[in-house]
Parts: sequence; structure tokens; C-alpha cells
Amino acid sequence: MSAVTPGAALAAMRAQGDAERARGSAAYHKAPRVYLGLSVPQIDLLTREWRAACTLEERLALASGLWASDIHEARIAAARLLNQARIRPDDEAAWRLIASWVPDFDGWAIADHACISGMKRLAADPRRIDEVEIWTRSPDKWTRRAALVITLPWTRQNHPKPADLAIRERVLGWAATYISDPDWFIQKAIGWWLRDLSKHDPDRTRAFLAEHGAAMKPFAVREASRHLGPA
Repeated sequence: MSAVTPGAALAAMRAQGDAERARGSAAYHKAPRVYLGLSVPQIDLLTREWRAACTLEERLALASGLWASDIHEARIAAARLLNQARIRPDDEAAWRLIASWVPDFDGWAIADHACISGMKRLAADPRRIDEVEIWTRSPDKWTRRAALVITLPWTRQNHPKPADLAIRERVLGWAATYISDPDWFIQKAIGWWLRDLSKHDPDRTRAFLAEHGAAMKPFAVREASRHLGPA
């Protein structure tokens, strides 16, 4: 089976496009790029076929080419191509590619798909957290937001090891520095991180809210508190 080229992949996506859905997506996401009108399940079916036809090196090249097209669904497909727990023999090139996309983020949808793939690479090598911390100092809100989204796995551990707790506290420190940012997406990301943490460590979530909740936007506090019962 021959490798899939970016051109062939884009042709396959265009063949399944829906003009009405594309117009709706463009109006909803608002980012100024081409929309083809494919659903995520359609994209997943295609990317599964492409992954089966490609070596890791070919898959990285395909993902890079699809991202470079700046087409909405193609960027989602690029991210989905790299969404797996283990990449052998070495996942450094995959991490480098995903990290290179972060400055291009300009909306939540594509960013979240890329961050979901990035979560797997960060979990595979938590030392990469040092690089993610640099994102927290970016002037770009989507880059800062990505630092919280990509670290969500550290909210979901019932029995975290000391190293995991250290990362959890580190990210909570980042979230504390974001509190003064009034941007809706930043505040939403703080609330999202705390909401997920509350399911596994409600006491730590309450402690964060006790210290910082008064300075957060009310909707972010509501989001963070959604699953908190009485203390």
C-alpha cells in the first residue's frame, strides 16, 4: 500500500465535503480559512485509513502537509493522525510537530484537537512540561490557553505519584497567574481545569477557589464548582 500524499488526502476530504455544513462551520468558528464541511467522524474514518497506509515518517509528513494547507478540517485531520498513546520507536518528531503548531492556534476547535494529541506526547515524557511552561508567558491567548488544555491529564489521576502532584501544583500555579486575564477563553480554561480536578481532588479545588475565586469571573467559578458538593 502506497503512502498517502497531502494532495490525495485533501482531494478525498473535498470529495466528502458539504457546502451547507461548510458555511455553518465558517459562521460558527469565524476564523478566516477554508471550510470543507466534514464532520469529525468523517475525518476519523479517513485518518484511520491513512494511518494504516503510512509509516511513521510518512504520517508525520502527511500531518505537516495537511496542517500547512490551513483548511479547517485538514488541520483537525493532521492532529488526529498523531493521536495515539505510544509512538514507536521515538515520538520526539511527533512532539516537535505538535508543538510547532501552537503559535498557529486561533480558535478552540483546532487547538483542542491538537492538544488532545499533545496530551499523549506530554504524558509519554513529562519532562516536556518545561517547554509547555514557556507557553504560559506568550502574549497570545490561544498559546497560554493551550498550556492548560494540554495538561488536563494531571487533573484526572485518582492516585497521583509525587511527580504527578508536582506537575499538578505547577499547573495550578500557572492558572493562578491567569486569574487577572479577563478573556473569556482563558477564564473558561481555568474553570475547565478546576472542574476536572474537582472530580478527583475536590479539596485541592476548594482550596484554589478559596484563595483565588473572588478574583475569577463568576462563570469560571461556576464551571469550576459544577461537581463540588458540600465541603
